[in-house]
Amino acid sequence: MSLPLNHTLIRQLEDRCFRAWPALDCRTEHGWLQRFSGGYTKRANSINALGSNTQFTLQIKDELEAAYCERNLPPIWRLTPLAPEDVDATLAAQGYRRIDESYIQVASLDDRFAADPVVTIAPAPSPKWLAGFAALSPVAPHHRQTMARMLTAIESPVGFAQVEQAGRLVGFALGVVDGDHVGLFDVLVAPEARRRGLARRLTQSIGAWGCQHGARFAYLQVVATNEAALPLYATLGFKTVYSYAYRVP
Repeated sequence: MSLPLNHTLIRQLEDRCFRAWPALDCRTEHGWLQRFSGGYTKRANSINALGSNTQFTLQIKDELEAAYCERNLPPIWRLTPLAPEDVDATLAAQGYRRIDESYIQVASLDDRFAADPVVTIAPAPSPKWLAGFAALSPVAPHHRQTMARMLTAIESPVGFAQVEQAGRLVGFALGVVDGDHVGLFDVLVAPEARRRGLARRLTQSIGAWGCQHGARFAYLQVVATNEAALPLYATLGFKTVYSYAYRVP
């Protein structure tokens, strides 16, 4: 289920997402936020519209993309409802592919979000957490140092959730509290531990942890084709506020 578009709410959620997944370097030009992180994740290396003052012409497009070329990065456009209407069609006409359609969803934190004793949440990632998360994501070896820098740069309160079985970490999730919202990121379950409800338990536990830190709502980003996650999130009350997609050369 989707909610009517609310550009003020969209901008608030965008800002929360940017703070929760901080890029190593940022620049604002012509109403666009450029994020740079050495190529680790699309969202941390993308061009994002900031709202009503966002401008777009072919000259502006070339200016924004030049900063990525200087860093030997592909220019990745992350298009939300805040982007000018002609951007998507212009990029499509120039051969940019549209990929990874995704939803931003929000839920009220109610009694469906209860802490599970199998899930432990720490304020900082242990070396074991970082190694297990990188292996399961997977994160390329040359990006692992960048990953660690980004995760440890998140402003608190932040919670690194894990599930351990037989001495091995088989479940991961990340929670970031920002005001009255807690963001849920990167719920990962090892293949051998799937279909046991661990994704639900991780999600519920992050929500409960967020409540303890003053959050009243949870938000997340989920790829539109994730047929396993979408029904789970729906049962916990998550509704789509808006969608976005990437345009890549």
